[in-house]
Amino acid sequence: MHAPKSTYRLQISEEFTLHDAAARLEALHDLGVDWVYLSPILEAEPGSNHGYDVVSHERIDPARGGREGLDALAAEARRLGMGVLVDIVPNHVGVATPEHNRWWWELLRDGRDGARAEAFDVDWDAGDGKLLLPIVGDDDWSEDGTVGHLELEEPDAGGEQALRYWDTRLPVAPGTGEGTAQEVLGRQHYRLVHWQQADDRLNYRRFFAVTTLAAVRVELPAVFDATHAEIGRWFDERLVQGLRVDHPDGLRDPAGYLDDLDRLTGGAFVLVEKILEPGEELPRWATAGTTGYDTLGLIDRVLTDGSAAEALDGLDARLRGEPVDWHELTHRTKRRIADGILRAEVLRLEREVRAADAWGDTGAPADAADAIAELLACFPVYRSYLPEGLEHLGIAAERAKEHRPDLAETIDALLPVLGDARQDAALRFQQTSGMVMAKGVEDTAFYRYSRLTSLNEVGGDPDVFDVTVHDFHTAMGRRQAEWPHAMNALSTHDTKRGEDVRARITTISELPGSWEALLDRLLVFAPHRGKAFANLLLQAVVGAWPASEERLLAYMEKAAREADAITHWTDPDERYERHLAELVRHVVAEPAKGDVEAFLAETEAGFRANVLAAKLLNLTIPGFPDVYQGSEALEQSLVDPDNRRPVDWARMDALREAAREPVAEGWDLEVAKVRLVREALRLRREHPERFERYEPVRASGEAEDHVVAFDRGGVVAVATRLPIALAARGGWGSTTLHLPPRGDDGVRWRDLLTCREVDGGEARLAELLSTLPVALLTVVD
Repeated sequence: MHAPKSTYRLQISEEFTLHDAAARLEALHDLGVDWVYLSPILEAEPGSNHGYDVVSHERIDPARGGREGLDALAAEARRLGMGVLVDIVPNHVGVATPEHNRWWWELLRDGRDGARAEAFDVDWDAGDGKLLLPIVGDDDWSEDGTVGHLELEEPDAGGEQALRYWDTRLPVAPGTGEGTAQEVLGRQHYRLVHWQQADDRLNYRRFFAVTTLAAVRVELPAVFDATHAEIGRWFDERLVQGLRVDHPDGLRDPAGYLDDLDRLTGGAFVLVEKILEPGEELPRWATAGTTGYDTLGLIDRVLTDGSAAEALDGLDARLRGEPVDWHELTHRTKRRIADGILRAEVLRLEREVRAADAWGDTGAPADAADAIAELLACFPVYRSYLPEGLEHLGIAAERAKEHRPDLAETIDALLPVLGDARQDAALRFQQTSGMVMAKGVEDTAFYRYSRLTSLNEVGGDPDVFDVTVHDFHTAMGRRQAEWPHAMNALSTHDTKRGEDVRARITTISELPGSWEALLDRLLVFAPHRGKAFANLLLQAVVGAWPASEERLLAYMEKAAREADAITHWTDPDERYERHLAELVRHVVAEPAKGDVEAFLAETEAGFRANVLAAKLLNLTIPGFPDVYQGSEALEQSLVDPDNRRPVDWARMDALREAAREPVAEGWDLEVAKVRLVREALRLRREHPERFERYEPVRASGEAEDHVVAFDRGGVVAVATRLPIALAARGGWGSTTLHLPPRGDDGVRWRDLLTCREVDGGEARLAELLSTLPVALLTVVD
């Protein structure tokens, strides 16, 4: 397996195609990038800007550059000695426009006996032999099944007919096209129902709660082969060297799928987008590791001042009128999801539980669905992989019985079924628990918990406020030993806040009193309801400053509706949202703008240090770094789609050109960050042997807790932590760093950022970090 030394993620779209990416490779190579990392490139829904709604596995999306675009990119990568990593989506396909997805069209046309029936995970019996399509709007729905705005089209040149509901075309089964549109609809293998019936009546598996993304059954060899033929061609023709697998937790058998992928690609480099809870270990699959949310969380937390937890807890409690217990909050939000938008999945699980061959004459308990929902709400990780992870089911059972003692007997009766990998119900439970976790925690609780929102990030537990330097070193030593080729992320297309938004918010942990004072001044403009949410919103505003009003208002709407507390996607509270919009407009205008900028000035030095420290750690810890497009410079994006905005490549080029010179006094933050990225990536590419081990580098003195430093085997990274507190105590003083002598007292180290050289052994941090708050040292040849 050939592993990358670094990657650079590019979002491929109609606006930035594979041809554009090919033209960008030379600049990325100059930056030091080893492999280019592409978002999904198979044909997606028309107009899709992300590519995760694949409509055809048979070809590269023509709108994204098509086959010729990948050929051009691969040829340019080969010329430059670069690799290509591609994001693939095995769990689901886009079905919003059936006419563009041939498989879905044929499924709707031919039904459960058709050639495509086995490809999709449909419970036909639950729909009385029909597939339910929840696409009918309020004004078009009638309880008798009549659908408004439904038209029957004339047969096309091939004699095939279609029904049209507004802009959605649907197939008509052969021989059923006579009569009115309503009569024809009644003869089809699908039934159109009100959109809200997706919550509890949907009878096909989907991606989370997205009804326009239908799951495919890649656990079946024929389906795997058909959906991966084009991907296999990429490796046969040596166009691509590695893959990133999206959402493996949705698969029936992730381990089996990765084994199949390993055979298909000849043992190529593969990463999985897997979120691990604290203390959870990645199973030993055919993969080099995860996409790095675990290291992202550790980096943010080692730079967070743990002494602020109590003060920020108190602020959060004052704003919401009561203390918040994170575990109780997430239990409520997960149970709400299980009882609401994912109720259909719970009911399908109940049907499979009742069909299990474990009940004898007694049958499954009457309250099985209630107990299943409670187990899902209490499940401590995204999913288990039976027989691995059976202990998680046991933990969930104990928690569920504590919450609901009335369900204890039923829960105990369910455990032998849900813990047995031979049972369909157990396999489906594993697929469902991750859906409930993602929707209940990432997409709901993360928007309700406002203590310190730099910690509310994908793959992290906001209840874990900080980690010590010692614990950080321990985790990195283990990573070097166990997952040396996994990815390290800092910003992605899925992060809730870009890395430098989080860097600013992290400064709040050093100045909680200043933040509370600012917040109290700003909250006079906020709605009376939801003061805790206003805290979350204002942290985003300050973190992204100076974002445009348009971007902040878009974030406000999404965050408030995702919180699902006062306003909702399906039932917006227009008055509340109007008041939140007024808050945003007041904050970006005088006089409140002056208050915000005063706080920014107070935290500026800390922000600058956090930006560079987080990036240095990301670039140098075990594993390999991924640079999300544009994040070599300041990355102050908010949640998608904000973080998928086009990159100003001319600006990136100008910054890269400026970064060729060593950093000097009066340094510009963006130029310094680009210099750090360029030097670190080029060093990793040209001297991989200097990144083959991990040893903490010890500091001693009055400010020793303010540095995190380590030796990778010829490269030493030195990062300042808690810079505001460091400045308050008067700086480094006589604190020294014990640099490795490297076997020769005469060895010297060069800081690639400033080009300053220092001797091995004792180094005064006041001198080493006199220009920048970080240093990237390597042995002078």
